Amino acid sequence: MTAGGRRSPRPLLLLLAACLQPLSDCLFVTDYFTRTPRKLNAFTSFTSAELFHFHVPEDTVVAIWNLITFKEQGGSFGDSCPDRDITVYFRPGAPPVINPLRTRFPGDTVVPGSFAVTLTWSLPNRTTGAFNITSPLPGDWFLAAHLPKDTGKISVKGLYEECQYLFQPQLIVQRLVGIPVLFPGYLMDQVIPARNRSSLYKVFVPSYTSRVTVRLSECSCSNATLRGCPVLLKLRAKAPPLHNSSRVDCAGLRGCQLQQAAPFWQQWYYILVERTVRDVTISFQVGVRIQECSKPASSGSVEAEITPALNMPQSFGAPGSPSILEALPVVGLSPRQLNVSGPGGAGGAAGERCWPVRPTLRNELDTFSVHFYIFFGPNIWVPPSGQAVFAINLMPVLDSGGVLNMELKLNTSSLKGENATVIGCLNHGVPMTSSNNTSTSCKSERSAGFALMVNSSSNVTRLHIPYPQTGTWYISLRTLCAMGHGFEECSNVTAEVYLRMFLTPCINECGTYGQCKLLRTNNYLYAACECKAGWDGWGCTDNMEAYSYSFQLLSTLLLCLSNLMFVPPVAIAIRGNYLLEASVYIFTMFFSTFYHACDQPGIVVFCIMDYDVLQFCDFLGSLMSVWVTVIAMARLQPVLKQILYLLGAMLLSMALQLDRHGLWNLLGPSLFALGVMAIAWTVRAISRRHCYPPTWKRWVFYLFPGTVIATSAVGLYAFVETEGNYFYIHSIWHMLIAGSVGFLLPPSTGSQRGAVGAARPAGAVPLPKKRSCGYRLCINEHEEMGLVDPGLVSINSVCSS
Repeated sequence: MTAGGRRSPRPLLLLLAACLQPLSDCLFVTDYFTRTPRKLNAFTSFTSAELFHFHVPEDTVVAIWNLITFKEQGGSFGDSCPDRDITVYFRPGAPPVINPLRTRFPGDTVVPGSFAVTLTWSLPNRTTGAFNITSPLPGDWFLAAHLPKDTGKISVKGLYEECQYLFQPQLIVQRLVGIPVLFPGYLMDQVIPARNRSSLYKVFVPSYTSRVTVRLSECSCSNATLRGCPVLLKLRAKAPPLHNSSRVDCAGLRGCQLQQAAPFWQQWYYILVERTVRDVTISFQVGVRIQECSKPASSGSVEAEITPALNMPQSFGAPGSPSILEALPVVGLSPRQLNVSGPGGAGGAAGERCWPVRPTLRNELDTFSVHFYIFFGPNIWVPPSGQAVFAINLMPVLDSGGVLNMELKLNTSSLKGENATVIGCLNHGVPMTSSNNTSTSCKSERSAGFALMVNSSSNVTRLHIPYPQTGTWYISLRTLCAMGHGFEECSNVTAEVYLRMFLTPCINECGTYGQCKLLRTNNYLYAACECKAGWDGWGCTDNMEAYSYSFQLLSTLLLCLSNLMFVPPVAIAIRGNYLLEASVYIFTMFFSTFYHACDQPGIVVFCIMDYDVLQFCDFLGSLMSVWVTVIAMARLQPVLKQILYLLGAMLLSMALQLDRHGLWNLLGPSLFALGVMAIAWTVRAISRRHCYPPTWKRWVFYLFPGTVIATSAVGLYAFVETEGNYFYIHSIWHMLIAGSVGFLLPPSTGSQRGAVGAARPAGAVPLPKKRSCGYRLCINEHEEMGLVDPGLVSINSVCSS
């Protein structure tokens, strides 16, 4: 496996040719797969990673992933965007379980392995990496990609052109067509010509197989000076052999054999005969012997070998039909029956015994919610000198995106005082078999098993496997008694255990501080935890950076009580007879308080209604507060002002339904209202031939401080706020916005006072009435500054029509 930087198509083709050179005379088929480019995100949890799903066909000898990454900014190439490393993870069979932040996993969790590639930038806006795998495992392959973790800055959508990093993987595979199939019990005459380097074969291994033996015999070489058989014999399950696969050197021998104990069941095994010398033609006979569990080695006719018990694929035709063998591509040589007589008694070796596998009943409740029920269970009696074996089948694609959970509980009263331990081994593809019956290990040469152990002192154990491999899993239970220096088989103890096997979307439903999210990539579903309140990890159980309860309470109180700063603006609005404005401020204060009480990430949460309703009302109230304040500052006719209020409420509601976090939701209404105010002030200043508002005190003591406060609030909201400082920066935003309203809201007008029965000041001279098609608006300078009550002070008014 190799990974590199940018590669052009020509080096990729050379790499492909180099990988296929040993099998150059075979018939190859090339397949291409690609995926749509997707935007990558900074890593916070697996929910932020982009997952890609591929399918590698059977008989694939090389797979090359072409990893294309490019930058975009504002719909064009992002040459000015910074270079950020991109990490890509690969795993066959199930999505990769990644942990780039080095967080802690929940207890009793098994972390499956995967391998990763880091892409660096070779061009300003584009880079390409190649990752090739020789003889990959067939089936599902998953890629997960992400950017490094960022600073957590909260950006306002639409404020500036965001740099986007797009990732597109492409897969090129070359697979062999027409690989000769070997049948157990028969020899095939084969020849490796001088122009070829190797020959590849495959054989199907059925269930209940304890050993596979591949035998080369009657080997001869065209070069008389070479003695023996100058070849390497290699064997591998599921895919063609690699350089580190099981092998034997047949040099100096006319025949050799390669054995593999405890092979994977229901899988193809690939046999590679590779020549070790050049320019010679080698002829030989190759055959395969399959030994069933606890039975002697098989011998006899082909009808005895190809039976329904072997569960051969249906493509082979009817079981027991010898006509299949006549069509084998064995260079025109007819097969001869293989003499498979060999050692093997009725009982078989200790490590070659297969205990009966009890099936389980699959009950699907929901997505990734599957229970596996044991017939006549869930209580199980484990015999003293045997094993209880159970099988569960995980469906491809459907089950690999969840968590496989195992729970084993021991009934201590069944031990009858004996110091016994029940060991459960969970293995994929083949049950656990060992020549050492007293071993507590669940690992074998072919599979890394997982152990569950219960005894009288610890009678419950659990195991969680996130994103498990699909296929058949076997759980083998056996009882061992503790002795002075280890364990030995129990003679008279039959332990009773309770076994529970089930699938869930997430580990322990992500706990108190997490949310289990169901995600989708194309047609593939998977689940992952999204943590909150500083908690981290695959199951939201890592509290290294978690918020304490006091911190959560303080942040909630700050965000909620900071809305009380709207009380002074409400009082000012009521005193100035701005009742509609006051009602909007009360609405904003109420829903902002309870929205932030419901929006908290921890356990200090209080929701009076649905979260989405609270969020909508909070955003609507905030925008309406800005809208009515600026419109009120324009001092329009009451009818026109009410029309704008109603029109603004409807348009803002529509805009929030379209996009609640867009920049223009706040900027658009604000600019429109400011434009209306500017036009009204300009018309009034031109008609009066005097600056409006007319006094410098109004500008210095009210408009200028209010504008500065509102601008500071917007600056904090747009450029300073991050996930780490959100609770106090956003609280300051609440207080600044409320404070700016108190400064910017204009004082009451003379017409409004008349509406509530305010008396005319003593000594004030009434202005003469004029007939006009317009309207008269009287403005008192002291009232304009909001300093005194005009009803108590007699001064002349400045009127304009």
